[in-house]
This record gives sequence, C-alpha cells and structure tokens, in this order.
Amino acid sequence: MYDRLLHMASTALAEGEFKQESSSFWEEQHRQASLWKPCADKKVHTGSGKLGSSRGDNGYILVSANGGLNQQRVAICNAVAVASLLNATLALPRFLYSNVWKDPSQFGDIYQDKYFMKTLEGDVDIVKELPPHLRSVDFEAIGSQITDADIAKEAKPADYISGVLPILKRNGVVHFLGFGNRLGFDPVPFSLQRLRCKCNFHALKFIPKIQRAGSLLVRRIRRYDASRNTLDKQLLGNFLPVPPLGRHNIARGRSKYLALHLRFEEDMVAYSQCEFGGGEDERKELRAYREVHFPLVMERLKKTKYVSPAELRKLGRCPLTPEEAALVLAGLGFKRDTFIYLAGSDIYGGMSRMRPLTGLYPNLVTKETLLAPSELSPFRNFSSQLAALDFIVCATADVFAMTDSGSQLSSLVSGFRTYYGGEHAPTLRPSKKRLAAILARSATIRWKTFEYKVRKSIEDGQRSQVRRFGRSIYRQPRCPECMCKSPYQSHVAPSRNSS
Repeated sequence: MYDRLLHMASTALAEGEFKQESSSFWEEQHRQASLWKPCADKKVHTGSGKLGSSRGDNGYILVSANGGLNQQRVAICNAVAVASLLNATLALPRFLYSNVWKDPSQFGDIYQDKYFMKTLEGDVDIVKELPPHLRSVDFEAIGSQITDADIAKEAKPADYISGVLPILKRNGVVHFLGFGNRLGFDPVPFSLQRLRCKCNFHALKFIPKIQRAGSLLVRRIRRYDASRNTLDKQLLGNFLPVPPLGRHNIARGRSKYLALHLRFEEDMVAYSQCEFGGGEDERKELRAYREVHFPLVMERLKKTKYVSPAELRKLGRCPLTPEEAALVLAGLGFKRDTFIYLAGSDIYGGMSRMRPLTGLYPNLVTKETLLAPSELSPFRNFSSQLAALDFIVCATADVFAMTDSGSQLSSLVSGFRTYYGGEHAPTLRPSKKRLAAILARSATIRWKTFEYKVRKSIEDGQRSQVRRFGRSIYRQPRCPECMCKSPYQSHVAPSRNSS
C-alpha cells in the first residue's frame, strides 16, 4: 500500500546501519513517570471509605468468567472487589470454555492459587471451592444466577448493594455467569480500588510452568547477564535468567528488544470493515467471514448509514497493518538490526502480508521460532497459556509497541509496565487517526517530514498522565489508589516533554 514510503524507510535504515543508535524511544520520554511508585500492597486506613469486609459473612460468590486470558484477569480482580464490597466469601473463579479460544484451562492452570489466596488474606475471604452443600445447587432454579444481561456494564457499587446483596443474603450464594466488565471504575471507594490493584499487580502470579517458558523466551532474545529489573522479578519469579549464555542465545551480545503486539488477525480485520489493498478478492473473503462469525454485525450494517472503508481509515478505526507498523518503527528511528518479538495470533495474509515488516526488520522472532517444538508442545492447545507467554515477554521488553489501544493484552501489559517499570519501560501508543492523516500523504511526503510527524504523535501519546475519572485502573494505575507519588518532585528535573 505504501511502496514509496517503504523504499525511503529502507534507504534511511541502510544509511543508519553503522551509525550510533538514533532512536530516543528506548527510554521513557517523561521523567515524571519515575515519581510514581508501586504501593497497592500497602495497608491504608481510609475510615468511612471502606464499604467491604474480609469476613465473608453474607455468603459465597462464584464467578464463571468468559473471554480469553486478559478478559478473565479483569473479571478475577473485579470479583475480588465485589466479594469485599458485599462481605462475601469468594470461591476461586472458574473460566468458561469458549468456542473462540478453545482453552479448557482453569485458574490453577494459569495462576498460583495458593499465592493468590495468601496475598489477599485479610482483604477478602477466598476458598478453593464452594462448600459441599452448595456444589450441586441449581443456581438458576433458586434465583442466584446472575448473567451479564442482569447487571449493567460498568455497574456501580450501589447496583450490587441494591440488586445482588439481597439475593446473596437470601440464598447464601450468588453465581456470576460471564462477568465481562461488570464493575465500573468510578465512582468506587478508595479501598476497593486499591484492592483491585493489589489483585492485578501483586496477587496474580503465573504458575512455574509458564514462568519457566517465559524465562526461556526472554533469555533467548536478551543476553543472560542483562540487567534483571523489577518487571523481570515480578513475572519470572524463580526463573530469572542466569549465566552461562548457552547455545540457544540467538541474540548474543544484545540486551535490548522491542515487543510488538500486532492486532491483525482475521477476526480483527474482518470486524473492522476496512480495506487493506487486497482488492475484490479481499473484500469477498472478509465479507464471507463476517457473515459466518459476526451475523449480528451484518444485521446492524443493513440498518445503519454506510461508512466507507476510506472514511473508517480517516477516523482511525482500521487496525494497523504489518506494513504500517514497520513504517512507524522506522520513523521512530529503530535500527534495522533491532530484535522484535511479535506477540499475538496468526497474521491475516500470512508471510506475504508480513514481508514489508520482515524486509525492514529481519530480526523478528515469535514464540514459535524461539522455543523448540518440545518446549512449546505443553502449551499447544491452551490459548490462554500461550497468551500468558506473550504477556510476560511484552511486559518485560525494553520497549512495548501496541497497534490497538483497545486490546485487553495491550491495556494490561501497558498498565503493568507503568506500575513496575518507572522510567525504564516505555510504551508506544500510535494514534491510528493521526497516523492515517500522515499516511494519506504517502505519495508526496518527504521522509524527514514523515519521521517528525510520527515521532511527535508518539511523544504526545506517552505523556505521563494521572488516571482520569472513569478510566481503567488496570491500564492506568498512576493514581493514589494504586501508586504513591514521591514527595521529592522538586529534586527531579522534568524533561521538556513532561506533562
């Protein structure tokens, strides 16, 4: 789609091959980020702000969470907050089997259940399973089953007090089925917000099997003796990289890498209703996919005003292609020999669609290329466990680049990096709308102008803002409920870009 720009990018990368590292994006652009420190695990007495309790006197809550790994992670921590709010005992959440994800994994197959319960001890009462007298209860028959249709999306604590607590007290148990984004972010009492943060950033540790494989991935991109930062320690546990280097270290001599979450799977591409340069064959293929997988979308399209693919792109609603991602990285000054870890599922269009990216950045690796078949086989039929490996490698990367800010993986990874990374874990968030305006000039724009505009748009997206009202506390933990701000602000010289 952008042959001229790709040629200029290739020339620029070739000219910079033997020059000193030119990209400033290996480091956080805003020093204000270093003023915020993790503290969600610290006890805070907030007086009347605490609505919940850790005794669990009112009965039991069971959650059967839908979605993939990251949707389930949000559901777990929302369930912890709701259990505290309602003074209920929480049974370890279950995960619903999905025909999309096709993963039978349960809580203990992904997270360390004993560590989870121990970390939250004193905050909320948690048990491994319901007591015997409740295990065979028909929740729907007794009126204790609450689906996503029964409670509003982004519901407020008051909704749970008025609508759920009476059922809990009457029947001694409530079963939330689905529980997708069923607790809003504001207004929520300070203590419950802090509990959600403690759950997400401290209580959920991946099991050793996942940590071990995650460590292998990181070791094979980095040098073994690369600095082991807080993110490494939090995510890899006892499997931190140690000498000797070993024969599998494909990135010998390199300690830095960039992780790229490229949301360009077929379902994402089809759902967007955009076009990506494939002509009539592409349009027919994506239309057929929508008819099979998104019938409700097709029905809605018939009743709404038509929006052209060109207009959708101008509005920033189209997922970035591998080609566009490559141009962004080149525009930011990342050198041709940069090691890039590609997270996610199969890319729509396969290797031919990936060629512009691999042409500019040949050192591109994935789980499949870094791990031997025998090392990857324990995860083969478990998409959530594979997603956990992506979570680890993206969160511990020197730079994390997302192409879709609405992705749950990108949101949670960026939040984790904000919480533990300080000024050493930059996250790149391209504005698809601004990028579309820049790329619309691809036939005439000069490379230096392209570089300037791309860098400016990324810098603006990196400003270290405090979480705003209603925003996700998992994605933007920089707020008093989750993090503590250093009182020594005057001793820190802010960068020219600090907000």
